Amino acid sequence: MYSATAAGATVAAMTTGWLPHARRLGRIVIWAVVVWGTTIAFAGLARTLWLAAALFALAGAADSVSAVCRTTINQTVTPERMRGRMSAVYSLVVTGGPRLGDIESGAVAGATSPRFSVVSGGVLCVVGVAVIVVAFPALLRYDAEDWVVAPVAGST
Repeated sequence: MYSATAAGATVAAMTTGWLPHARRLGRIVIWAVVVWGTTIAFAGLARTLWLAAALFALAGAADSVSAVCRTTINQTVTPERMRGRMSAVYSLVVTGGPRLGDIESGAVAGATSPRFSVVSGGVLCVVGVAVIVVAFPALLRYDAEDWVVAPVAGST
């Protein structure tokens, strides 16, 4: 089951050639995280191993797309003088966040059931997206074109 998520992420990462042409990266991140949470919740409801594995693979693909877009947004909006610090914080969140999620999901599974832990985690992810969109509406409005520096006339 763990490898299904990685397989989906790998396939998506190899097919992200369209992303440099995408402008609304904030919307892509939002939808990718909604797909992640939704597929995780449905995987928790799946009655067959193959269906759950396919849903986890789709979640991995969504996570890969989200990661590419988040990294691009982070690098474009962060001022040069703060890029090192922001990259360190970003790395901390990306590597530490899932491990904290593992603790949470294990605690919920121990208190209830593994199925409830997976389904509730996916649902709470989607709810969290809604909270983030309300709290940070600039993410929804993010347009890569706003961050492209136009060349100065006469310069090379």
